[in-house]
Amino acid sequence: MDLSSRPKEKLEQNKLQKRLRRLTGQAIADFNMIEEGDKIMVCLSGGKDSYTMLEILRNLQASAPIDFSIIAVNLDQKQPGFPEHILPAYLEELGVDFHILERDTYSIVKDIVPEGKTTCGLCSRLRRGSLYGFAEEIGATKIALGHHRDDILETMFLNMFFGGKLKSMPPKLLSDDGKHVVIRPLAYCKEKDIETFATMKGYPIIPCNLCGSQDNLQRQVIKDMLQKWDKDYPGRTDSMFTALQNVVPSHLADTELFDFKGLKQTASAFDRLNIISL
Repeated sequence: MDLSSRPKEKLEQNKLQKRLRRLTGQAIADFNMIEEGDKIMVCLSGGKDSYTMLEILRNLQASAPIDFSIIAVNLDQKQPGFPEHILPAYLEELGVDFHILERDTYSIVKDIVPEGKTTCGLCSRLRRGSLYGFAEEIGATKIALGHHRDDILETMFLNMFFGGKLKSMPPKLLSDDGKHVVIRPLAYCKEKDIETFATMKGYPIIPCNLCGSQDNLQRQVIKDMLQKWDKDYPGRTDSMFTALQNVVPSHLADTELFDFKGLKQTASAFDRLNIISL
């Protein structure tokens, strides 16, 4: 979108970009996401989140006190009608180093998952495996994903409601095999800000034909719930995200996380209790 002749819109875009940059920089600092000499593999899906992540990381790279490199990687999953020309053209125009990784995970998912069933679980596992393998191949030290604050909250409720676990997406994660560090630089950014920014920038968005068109996904139900809460009770989702950063294990009920069985009344407390009772 050309904002050169629209000063008000240009001002709003600059303010929004500064906010996204500040929040991204804060998340990177809080979790030590990027270090000197890192080679960051930025996973670019063609959606609003990954476009925004690439933009903000490149912006931070230009002024960061440390040296790190960025390489954009798109996983072409061979979805029917996927516009293969869009991302290469966009990245070449930017002058960003990139790779297009071709893996026909689409056919695998369609063969295994029955019609009408959710494809996201298997698709994400295949996608993750492909990206992890390629990161090792190119010597990437960090893998950057475009998940934002809303994704993190949605995942927490998905695990609570449907998985019986109190867990979410961490802003920084070590893979199970210990070989890869996954970072989510947009962890503090709100989806509505990213969506507005992407619209202002006019990114060439590529829809996901595999899972993006599925109806009644559990995640969409959770997303709708959180959006309604955010509208009806301003500040509620902010408070919930803050809660993820203020966990008190002794006030939950996980016996492996806190030694409830070993809790004993101290002698001094017992003496005070006796004095009070007298």
